[in-house]
Amino acid sequence: MSEFKIDEDLVITSNPYSYKNRGMTLEDLINRTNENYIKDNIAYIYKRPTPIKVARVNKDNEITKAFYEKKSTTDYYGVYKGKYIDFEAKETKSKTSFPLLNIKSYQISHLREIKKHGGIAFFIIYFSTLEKIYLLPIEQYDEFLKTHFSKSIPISYFKTYVKEIRPTIKYPINYIKYL
Repeated sequence: MSEFKIDEDLVITSNPYSYKNRGMTLEDLINRTNENYIKDNIAYIYKRPTPIKVARVNKDNEITKAFYEKKSTTDYYGVYKGKYIDFEAKETKSKTSFPLLNIKSYQISHLREIKKHGGIAFFIIYFSTLEKIYLLPIEQYDEFLKTHFSKSIPISYFKTYVKEIRPTIKYPINYIKYL
């Protein structure tokens, strides 16, 4: 077993295991974190279901045909300290940058509206190959677009300007700490 250290905030300061080797996806890690936030009365955040319309059901009452009813907005929503939270989780295997094409225009519009109305809106970006996770607020995303003419956000920008989410034992993706 690997040696690892835990600091005073119960943050893992060396990586005894990787996210990918634990067999959990980004969504699984966020869901586990959110379950613990709810249990600990920290925040009430849930995965938004994708809206589907059932077209056909078989005799065993199993869905055999369904369609996406409309575009979903973002992955997660909820409340933290009386504030509405809404965010999208994205993953890339790139070691050098996050491709902006990974984010849909309707997701950006949705997060901008949340922010405009006083909510907390952001992206969680996971560089799976680098095993780095960042919290990118929608306003910081917009600022990047105003000052850079690029089809991607370089990893150097994340390392310099974006908050890296460090895992804790109880909260694998402890994003609340960085809001």
